[in-house]
Amino acid sequence: MQWTCSGRSLCLSSLAIVASFSLIAQDGGQIHGNFSMDGQFYNEDEDIGAQKPPQTWGSNSWGNLNYSSGNFRAGVRFESYEPALLGYPAGVPYNGSGIGYRFASYTKDDIEVTVGNFYEQFGQGLAFRSYEERYLGVDNAMDGLRVKFRPDTGIYLKGFIGQQRLGFDGASNGGFFNGIGIVRGIDGEVSLTEAWPRLFPKWIEKGHVLTVGGCFVSKYEADDDPLYEFPENVGLYAARLNYTTSHWNIYTEWAHKINDPNTSNSNIYKDGEALMLNATYSTKGLGLSAGAHSYDNMVYRSGRGAGPFDLNINFQPPLAKQHTYNLPATLYPYATQANGEVGGQGEIFYKFKKGSKLGGAKGMKLALNWSGAWSLDSTLIPNDTVAFDGYRTNFFSPGKRNYYQDLNVELRKKVSEHWELALTYLNFIYDIDQIQGKPGKPVIYAEMFVLEGLHNFSDKNSVRFELQHLSTKQDQGNWATAVAEFTFSPHWFVAAMDQYNYGGSVKTKEIHYPIGSIGYIRGGSRFSMSYGRQRAGIFCVGGVCRVVPAANGLSLSITSTF
Repeated sequence: MQWTCSGRSLCLSSLAIVASFSLIAQDGGQIHGNFSMDGQFYNEDEDIGAQKPPQTWGSNSWGNLNYSSGNFRAGVRFESYEPALLGYPAGVPYNGSGIGYRFASYTKDDIEVTVGNFYEQFGQGLAFRSYEERYLGVDNAMDGLRVKFRPDTGIYLKGFIGQQRLGFDGASNGGFFNGIGIVRGIDGEVSLTEAWPRLFPKWIEKGHVLTVGGCFVSKYEADDDPLYEFPENVGLYAARLNYTTSHWNIYTEWAHKINDPNTSNSNIYKDGEALMLNATYSTKGLGLSAGAHSYDNMVYRSGRGAGPFDLNINFQPPLAKQHTYNLPATLYPYATQANGEVGGQGEIFYKFKKGSKLGGAKGMKLALNWSGAWSLDSTLIPNDTVAFDGYRTNFFSPGKRNYYQDLNVELRKKVSEHWELALTYLNFIYDIDQIQGKPGKPVIYAEMFVLEGLHNFSDKNSVRFELQHLSTKQDQGNWATAVAEFTFSPHWFVAAMDQYNYGGSVKTKEIHYPIGSIGYIRGGSRFSMSYGRQRAGIFCVGGVCRVVPAANGLSLSITSTF
């Protein structure tokens, strides 16, 4: 049989597979992997605005195969979008089937070398973060070379060079394709207490750890614009410090980006700057955390004309609670405003002891969380025809526009051997014009209550329910949601949910969104099926969001690991 390759990515992938299986034959290394498939059959539903596409079935599938033997590892990921689910991915479309990821690496004498694809992060990502969030369709995997080296105890170095994954087209490329920009980076981190223990004897005795780090990242993209003179090499440097004890964890990171005109900042030449501070304290029954950040013009992509989800080199972590309840998670989630914001967050967790007046016989847990984000305190520069800086800012000073506030309180209590209840109150301020790009829409003020309960019939059978209510005089008005999940361990579960938009003081079309699900779990495999309505909304993971269209139909999901 004669093999042909339809692209450099596929050729390298094929070679990696052949090499891996050759090694398996020689020394009996280990193989592990996983498989995932999400499919949906679409019906038209005029009431909710669900459209029936030309191909009534959509499917996203992935399969990973990884091999390891001693100090050698290799792997490939096969992806299939035939076609992709509606609204997926967040950025450049994915089409067809092919190899989406392949790598080979080895470790020897404290040096690790990886060729092909890899994910990596420097610090919290202000300078560099290459990652995948599969259910958002975000994947900026690097394709190139990475080296990690530990020259001595407590000293860690790493560097890389390559291009970023931009999209996927199995029909023409046999798999993924990259952006044209080249990204290069180097990072160093030193654990001072580990590298030089003689300088910190008392700290070591008490379990204190002090780590410092720094990095430099640059991108290259040719300037072929006939109107603008763009810098072809743009650098970003950052420094970080992390101090931990048995109770405290204090982290700070600062980054500075050299002038980087791009479509996101309207091609201005202003430098970017970011600073984040986080502190947590924990002891038995009590947890405290506080954080603050300021981001100014920190969008950093290897393609200056790329969209908001594509070719992102860095990551600006949000300071907002990542809600799991359906209404706040999909109606009014918050994502970091890319071009700049000032934000803060504080949280208190307290566990009332068993036998106390508030704790009762079983104890009680209290969680209080607040977060907020504001515009930058900035001033436009008039007649800016020389430097093209665009505006000036007072660093770490919030502006007048409040993008977002979220105050939530949760009480969770086990009231008997079989019952556990949780009551949550949420209060939102949400600038939907700024956050979701809906010009002219008023700022949303919303309140929400959630009652959650869990009843264990036995060690194997249980039921969990949620009753959610959201009220607002803006946007779509009031919402109510009911959820019930029955678990018959260890294999079966059944769930039902209905969302009802009844408007309240807002005139709206009153619509129900019912959906039912059934699933089966066996070993490392999970099968689930659901049928019903899915309302249009926002789906977020880790502060990154994508728009989900309205849909009506049957959904299937399979995951398996080995």
